[in-house]
Amino acid sequence: MPGRKRASEDIATAENGNSRRRSGRISSTPKKSSYWEGSDNDEDEMPVKKKARASSNGRATAAARKQKQDSDEDEYTVEAQLAEGAEEEEDEVDDEDDENRPMKVTIVPLEQMREEGGVPYEDHKVHKNTMLFLRDLKANNRRPWLKSHDGEYRRAFKDWQTFVDAASETVAATDATVPELPCKDVAFRIYRDTRFSKDPTPYKPYFSAAWSRTGRKGPYACYYVHCEPPRTRDAAGRRSGGDSLVGDGRSFVGGGLWHPEAGHVHKLRRSIDRHPERWRAVFADAELRRVFFPEVKPGADVEAVIKAFVGKNKMNALKKKPMGYDATHRDIELLKLKNYTIGVPLDENMLCEDNAQEKIAEYVRAMEGYITFLNSIVMPDPGLDESDSDSDDDDDNDEEGEENDG
Repeated sequence: MPGRKRASEDIATAENGNSRRRSGRISSTPKKSSYWEGSDNDEDEMPVKKKARASSNGRATAAARKQKQDSDEDEYTVEAQLAEGAEEEEDEVDDEDDENRPMKVTIVPLEQMREEGGVPYEDHKVHKNTMLFLRDLKANNRRPWLKSHDGEYRRAFKDWQTFVDAASETVAATDATVPELPCKDVAFRIYRDTRFSKDPTPYKPYFSAAWSRTGRKGPYACYYVHCEPPRTRDAAGRRSGGDSLVGDGRSFVGGGLWHPEAGHVHKLRRSIDRHPERWRAVFADAELRRVFFPEVKPGADVEAVIKAFVGKNKMNALKKKPMGYDATHRDIELLKLKNYTIGVPLDENMLCEDNAQEKIAEYVRAMEGYITFLNSIVMPDPGLDESDSDSDDDDDNDEEGEENDG
């Protein structure tokens, strides 16, 4: 029958299917064919079951380890919670104790301020209570003491500020090159910088102010007023202190250049070397000599004034000659200086008198020429003494040429 014959052909075709090429039209799905299933022997040779057993054992071990870790974490969490709870209870108890405990309050009693003594505070002079406060501060230079005397300090500092404002008008009226600046740009602070000092006292036992073209700071020479009560005298009536007025424990007035920068010191030394006659003309001024060098005899020459000037500025002068100058220089002592100041001590009650401003004006007039001379060297005005500056520049150029030729 044709049907059976076709069926037999299909069976034969299926049996010989391994020898036929696979058609490209056959689906390429990842479905695995039954023709590619391995035999029982192949399955025994492949370590499939061993891997399965190993993986199952690994999963069991990992599960056991994780369960143990979870149990440890649970135990740790419970212990930590108990410990935290105990700490919170202790903190609550401590807080309750702190709340029940009385607060500690430190009371600093303020000292009663001095009476004016029938003398009102006036702007043009310093009140005697201000001098008494500075005297007490010198004997009790500690922060707790000043805190307990805060009212006295504020009153004394305000008194000094009003005096400085009046003195600013006096100085500006005498020297036209000095502007009238506010007190904060002229007066120095009372607090000491103790970072690099062996003296641990926190305050200056004095009030001070400086007037220049830029106030208390800047490169210009200045006028200076120092208000400090005198030191206690010994049995012989002598006051401690050296030749320098700063730190000598007394009030004084002065001016000049205190610790100028190195470039300005070089200019001053060059001026002393090249123009010594100008320095002698300044020190020969009769008013400067009368006010600031009273120790020099009236008949003495200008060399005696220069010697007295050197003695007042020898605090930090060089021990040896400066570099570039001969030790046999005529003015070698002037060349060694690093400060260029003049000053004179004041009477204990001068700043407290009614004519304090008139006295300050007298001192400013006496040293105005000296201050102007110093400024013409370190900070010359544009167009001032052009011939002198040109000659100096020519000398510098000549020196540079000689060095290049050498």
